[in-house]
Amino acid sequence: MQTKIQVLNEGIGASLPRIEDGRLLRGNGRYASDNFPNNFCHAVIVRSVHAHARIVSIDSSNAVSIHGVLKVLTGREAIADGIQPIPHNPDWQGPPDAELCLPDDFKVYVSDNPPLPPNVTRYVGEPVAIVVAETQEIANDAAERIEIEYQILPSVIDSKDALEVKAIQIWPNCLNNLALDCEVGDKTKTDQAFKTAAYTVQFTGHIHRVNGSPMEPRAVVGEYNPKAGLYTLRTASGRGAVQTRERLAVTLGVPIEKCRVVFGDMGGNFGTRNAFSPEFALIPWAAKRVGRPVKWTANRTECFLSDYQARDLHSTAELALDAEGNFIGLRGINILNLGAYSVYFWPLRKGLSMMQSVYRIPAVHFQGKAVFTNTAPTAVYRSAGRPEAVYMIERLIDLAALQYGFDRLQLRKRNLIKSNAMPFTNGVGVTYDSGNYCQTMDDVLKIADWENFHRRRAESLMRGKCRGIAVANYIEVTSGIPRERAELKVCDDDIIEFIVGTMSSGQGHETSFLQLVCEWLEIPFNKIRFIANDTSRVSIGGGSHSGRSMRLVSIALSEAIEILIEKGKTVAANILQTNSNNITYREGQFFASGDTSIGLFEAAKAAQKIETLPNLEAVGDITNRAGGYPSGAHVCEVEVDPETGQIEIVSWSGVDDVGLAINPLILHGQAHGAATQGIGQAYLEEVLYDRHSAQLTTGSFLDYAMPRADNTPPFNMLLKEIPATSHPFGIRPGGEGATTPALGLLINAIVNALGDYGVKDIAMPATPERVWRAINDSNRTNSAESP
Repeated sequence: MQTKIQVLNEGIGASLPRIEDGRLLRGNGRYASDNFPNNFCHAVIVRSVHAHARIVSIDSSNAVSIHGVLKVLTGREAIADGIQPIPHNPDWQGPPDAELCLPDDFKVYVSDNPPLPPNVTRYVGEPVAIVVAETQEIANDAAERIEIEYQILPSVIDSKDALEVKAIQIWPNCLNNLALDCEVGDKTKTDQAFKTAAYTVQFTGHIHRVNGSPMEPRAVVGEYNPKAGLYTLRTASGRGAVQTRERLAVTLGVPIEKCRVVFGDMGGNFGTRNAFSPEFALIPWAAKRVGRPVKWTANRTECFLSDYQARDLHSTAELALDAEGNFIGLRGINILNLGAYSVYFWPLRKGLSMMQSVYRIPAVHFQGKAVFTNTAPTAVYRSAGRPEAVYMIERLIDLAALQYGFDRLQLRKRNLIKSNAMPFTNGVGVTYDSGNYCQTMDDVLKIADWENFHRRRAESLMRGKCRGIAVANYIEVTSGIPRERAELKVCDDDIIEFIVGTMSSGQGHETSFLQLVCEWLEIPFNKIRFIANDTSRVSIGGGSHSGRSMRLVSIALSEAIEILIEKGKTVAANILQTNSNNITYREGQFFASGDTSIGLFEAAKAAQKIETLPNLEAVGDITNRAGGYPSGAHVCEVEVDPETGQIEIVSWSGVDDVGLAINPLILHGQAHGAATQGIGQAYLEEVLYDRHSAQLTTGSFLDYAMPRADNTPPFNMLLKEIPATSHPFGIRPGGEGATTPALGLLINAIVNALGDYGVKDIAMPATPERVWRAINDSNRTNSAESP
């Protein structure tokens, strides 16, 4: 019999350093561009230099004459070979958010997205040809020699402009470029609330466009085996290998069994790499055409031009209050810029579902519009849609307090949903499961030492600086693809194989997932082999998006473990000559009455020798549509130099309710990263296109600012663990939370700092120039109004 396996605090709740970090920090990671198959060649993508144009002709004769050029492919070859549009399936409904209502005469318009368009290009940077050559240098040279004749068409970059009656029509059958027109909530009830309101406040904001800018540029290796008719794609996508394989098969026009997808490590995602990129299909197709493996790696300029981008929402909202300051109504309109193709409607949908955040507002009504423009397509981005919603409601609350003399803390506390009202159904039909929003806000105010802020402000004034502070509450709704699968197999080498279909882009799956196995099977880390990201091993998996990975993998894994233990009891009962009802499992052992036992791995080996006994392997395959509702509150404190407009974030405090913290260390790291991304958007990052030519003007890191150590504050974060009633183990997602309040929080803090100057708003990103101009414009206005 086997001796006891000792587990050294490696289970749920342990703050373990990520085990994958040792491999990654030593340079032993395997990213998409680290693949070098035998006899591979290089591809370069020729991209459109116009935002909207008909492709009249493509002359590649000068390119193919260069020694070492293997092939030049265009959209016409792609069509001839049966290459299909990318099946983005933007899913305007989606689980489990607010009920969307469409006008009776309106149909959702989902655009085709050919990976290599044969006739019309719709944004600068769209692929129009592929050059395949022996070396990268030869391919670059050949790409420069391709002559393309375009018929330039008018273009539009702003979603509100694109809705105008006389605007450029980007898709022939999509009137006014309107892909989706919907509404949520109760218009009649909300309009009535505004009629009876003592106070109303309105705010119009633009949550501007950003680029995810992961550390790892996109890269693809494509292979084709003519004997098997098998395409192999090596890359990385947050949607996981399984869904990428499905979309690859559709785009190539082949049966799914003729496609294999293999991922390695992933150097960042944040959502913008969840969608299927054109190169995912183009490079395997090119490999078939040249009869050799083909490799493509984007340069950073290509990433700025052609990565899926994010945000870009125009929103106008009004808040109605009664005489005591109770919120009684909220209404408005959200207009999402889709870019050239309908990749996702989710940011619009999820934002509409959460416009009231954690506040009790009985009447809510919003319109939502998704609009095509001649810009790179937008996709989901960390906490898609929810930072936009929280930005709007938190700005409205501060403006209402400023305009009507309410205390901004008391105004929030008065209107927070109380814990005894949970579960709570908001004004558009979304039901929040559990939480204590009032306590969370109180906790963060204490952590941030809010009551002594006046002393810190006085000290800043002595140095000629303006100091401001703000608090923001938030909630998220997370859903995502509802099916997930976990497979366990006890192997001959005394290792348990754990196979799962999600794709880590830095969340620490190799550590936190294994902590569940350690906890529930009571075995150590070194007894588990983690397998993911290869469709030759993984058959089902929804990928990592919308905070779904831990939430769903934990349920699937628990089911698999339960089955595995029950099978093990049957085996142990046979070996120990007793009834399986007499067998118990603990600490990696199956125990019968008395001192007799058999270890998990020994039982597996015994089962293989007896045909009547089950093998020790199990599958948990679940479909769970319940949403997750992480929430929290953050406080930001800033100093502003009124002479230059320079902003310094001097402190950032946060309390995030994650339900059950599987690995607090990883969750703290995710909270810090999430806050940093929100900070980056709020006062640094912005994607800009020229209004007349639709040319990208922020095409490098010389033009596009990124958060760095010197503008990222020290974080003081606390994890709160109020079990989620919507999850069997109480787990809430924890990877997106701090991004959600960051936009409204930082802008409110800056505006608070500049209160003495009469500044009431700062457009994002709040660059020093914008802050300086706001101060000076306000000074001129105040001077003009003075007697």
